[in-house]
Amino acid sequence: MKWLFLLFSVVTFPLQAEPLKVGSKRFTESYILGEVLIRTAADGAVHRPGLGNTGILYAALKSGAIDLYPEYTGTIAKEILKLEGHPGLAELNRALAPLGLGVAVPLGFHNGYALAMRAERAQALGVRTLGDLAKHPSLKLGLSQEFIGRADGWPGLKAAYGLALVTPSGLDHGLAYEAIAAGRIDVMDIYTTDAKIERFQLRALEDERKFFPRYDAVLLYRLEVPKRFPEAWARLQKLEKRIDERSMIRLNAAAELQGKSFAEAAALLDSAAGAATKSERKFLAVLFGPDFWRLTVEHLVLVFVSLAASIAAGIPLGILSHKVKALTQVVLGFVGVIQTIPSLALFAFLIALLGTIGTVPALIALFLYALLPIVRNTHAGLEAIGTGMRQAALALGLGTGERLRRIELPLAMPAILAGIKTSAVINVGTATIAAFVGAGGYGERIVSGLALNDSTTMLAGAIPAAALALIVQGAFELGERRFGWVTRAGART
Repeated sequence: MKWLFLLFSVVTFPLQAEPLKVGSKRFTESYILGEVLIRTAADGAVHRPGLGNTGILYAALKSGAIDLYPEYTGTIAKEILKLEGHPGLAELNRALAPLGLGVAVPLGFHNGYALAMRAERAQALGVRTLGDLAKHPSLKLGLSQEFIGRADGWPGLKAAYGLALVTPSGLDHGLAYEAIAAGRIDVMDIYTTDAKIERFQLRALEDERKFFPRYDAVLLYRLEVPKRFPEAWARLQKLEKRIDERSMIRLNAAAELQGKSFAEAAALLDSAAGAATKSERKFLAVLFGPDFWRLTVEHLVLVFVSLAASIAAGIPLGILSHKVKALTQVVLGFVGVIQTIPSLALFAFLIALLGTIGTVPALIALFLYALLPIVRNTHAGLEAIGTGMRQAALALGLGTGERLRRIELPLAMPAILAGIKTSAVINVGTATIAAFVGAGGYGERIVSGLALNDSTTMLAGAIPAAALALIVQGAFELGERRFGWVTRAGART
């Protein structure tokens, strides 16, 4: 595993001056704040958008995969540091310092958690506060996965209010608004600066027991950042108290309701107006947007670097499973079990193992997923060679290695190529999930489209991935026919 890590590091991270790396979570406001930060920092600062939930961002920050990201004081206190009470910035910094982290630059707004219902539904049931939910145990809840798992989310809220409601369904935050509008759920978790609260006529339920802490927006950063990026850090400090709640709602509305990109919404911070005009997302304009070639290159790197490593390891493993009968089931069973592991679970495991996010864990995961077709087809191709052919090779006096190289592998090559083709096509699709851990590629558009519940953006990521899969399959079939002719000629000689 170590040699794979080194190989992928050399391929994907050439030696050069590292820019300031800004991360963001997978919801609209975090995307926009990430764009605000790189615009303000300048000097080539890069944004790694939509990396996932708090746990992934925190792991990325500790490992140095990112240098800072926008976070909220309540999340830092309750979810990261597990502190009681309502600590201020000084107390948070004392607790973060041993971790090499700090919190600074309060941006000027509070974005708290709340549970909400459609106003008319809440009115009909007489639900005004969180405590009133206990009177209606049959209500259907659709909560974000992070909220369901957080200590300051559903588990703590349920205990604090003695709620005996049915188990909530896990829903992406952007999709939950559509679900509550359609009546498929009754209650969802919201962020108090969400632009869609008013549009969908939702009522935030009063937290009469003050369960939720304050969630003031701040920067969570590595303590080395001010020294490594002094000029960028000085510019970032000018954001202190710059964004009030009304401004943040306006920026969120620009992305969610007016069809602007996250970067365009972030640019509105410097403008007193402009968010009110709605702009249509033209599919072709989004498809061939300025990020198209960057995402294409990232996707191709993910697919073909991992595929090359899979070929280099998979063919020898297939030969080994054929030659050493005692290892056949061990090898085939190992690569088969890997294929059954859910992709996001494998990504999470690799992030914890390697202590980093981004391209390296994504490449290793794709390498592992691509092994099964190559190993199994190599083994099957060698097994299919007739006894007569092997006996003829023995009669010619060919040794084991020469027999494998000149007779067995050429005859098995059509099956091996079929396995490589299958792995390549599978990798094209699986690589879209790598965007959930900051590896880029076409999946980046799919992730941001989910955050906005914007089908145009999602299709602008899904369609190029599907087209690339078809191109890869067609290219392999052309090569397969050409190589098959060479193989037959070689076999006759």
